[in-house]
Amino acid sequence: MMNFYVMTLFPEMIRQGMQTSILGRAMEKGILSMEALDIRDYTENKHGKVDDYPYGGGAGMLMQAQPVFACHRKVLEKTGAADGKPVRTIYLTPQGKPFRQKMAAELAKEEHLIFLCGHYEGIDERVLEEIVTDYVSIGDYVLTGGELPAMVMMDAIARLVPGVLHNGLSADFETFHNDLLEYPQYSRPEEWHGKRVPDVLLSGDHRKVEEWRLEQSVRRTGENRPDLYEKYQRKQQYIRSMLKKGKALYIDIIENLRRGKGEIIEASEAGILVKDEAAEVCMIAVFDEARAEEVAGWVLREGNMAKMAGWQFVVHQECLLAPLKQLLPVQRCLPVYQAVYTQRNAVPVPKNVEICVLGTEWLEEVMAHYSMTDDWAYMEERLQSGELFGAFVDGRLAGFAGVHAEGSLGMLEVYVEYRRKGIGRALESFLINRHLSMGYTPYGNVVEGNGVSLALQEKMGLCVSKQLLYWVSLKT
Repeated sequence: MMNFYVMTLFPEMIRQGMQTSILGRAMEKGILSMEALDIRDYTENKHGKVDDYPYGGGAGMLMQAQPVFACHRKVLEKTGAADGKPVRTIYLTPQGKPFRQKMAAELAKEEHLIFLCGHYEGIDERVLEEIVTDYVSIGDYVLTGGELPAMVMMDAIARLVPGVLHNGLSADFETFHNDLLEYPQYSRPEEWHGKRVPDVLLSGDHRKVEEWRLEQSVRRTGENRPDLYEKYQRKQQYIRSMLKKGKALYIDIIENLRRGKGEIIEASEAGILVKDEAAEVCMIAVFDEARAEEVAGWVLREGNMAKMAGWQFVVHQECLLAPLKQLLPVQRCLPVYQAVYTQRNAVPVPKNVEICVLGTEWLEEVMAHYSMTDDWAYMEERLQSGELFGAFVDGRLAGFAGVHAEGSLGMLEVYVEYRRKGIGRALESFLINRHLSMGYTPYGNVVEGNGVSLALQEKMGLCVSKQLLYWVSLKT
């Protein structure tokens, strides 16, 4: 559940703007909650005053520190974090970091978000230093207050929370997906004002439809947003290069970039480093083994390795391991093969198995059976995001599988009493079909030595990389 708290001088403005349409229905269902707190209620001034003249002179009034701080303390009490982990507190200001879809996706993973709406000439700097974690701007212009920016952000964030949108795929296919603007869309009638729906959309050929939509998205982006188009073309350049070098080996990087998740940190003829901040995963590959030490050194150019404690690296060549271990606090190194489904045809799913999404109420049972991790927080996040699916036989859970944060299929576990009955194949087929329907290329990792899983991948027609990759975990 996502909980929004808005600190404002105009709470009714927030309530009226947020409690309608899709977001209003999500609140009624308990998927979202939103509370607007009036900062005036927390002032110690007997006249209800919350502003004063700024020291040093200047036009206008400034919101005082005391009522803002007291209001924030009240919100922290409501979240249960008054004396614990700080809650993301966002101050809406033109001086902040630009709000982008990527930030919306990151913030959608939080349980609580606090928005601070300024007015007049701003807020006393001292209280901002104490309570604000994020300074965010929705554009290079000045508004009368932070209420409209707060509502814009809440709308963009809320629609990425699982269960808010009626169609769970809607958030994946829209403007700014994969650095492209959305393709044109059409509804009935087929002809209106002499303009017909493009024939390809009436053809029933899903592959041709997807190709047309991509073509239109690229064209529209080039015409309207050359900055995004340049970024997209750069990604495509490296995707084409990696496809030539080996699709099975590099499919994780390729798909991460195609899906708009990853950011290219460094790339040249020497290698590539991609960071998926939301998944806390870096993917690194060297194209010239003689330059392995140079490519490994790229990880320090970010200048924020302290923030990457607990992250994981997907290392695509063994020659990178030694230099990376000299630079990073490595905790574990897991060798895996990569398997990719290169066909576009859906895979048959056995009808005697019912597969459906699992909620967080299954966390304890999932952790009791899944042997690959003891990270309860990660598995809970996968359940919350709607990316873990259970196979039921006669109403009983027989196994589960899902999608990892960076995009690979995995977490496959079949209960002992249900093994050799096609449950694993059913789960993997379901996930493959789901990703195909989203326009993705399905792929996953198989731990070295897991002959049963390797045999399953080959039987299902997946191509397996000839060389190993290495999942490198950093110490927390």
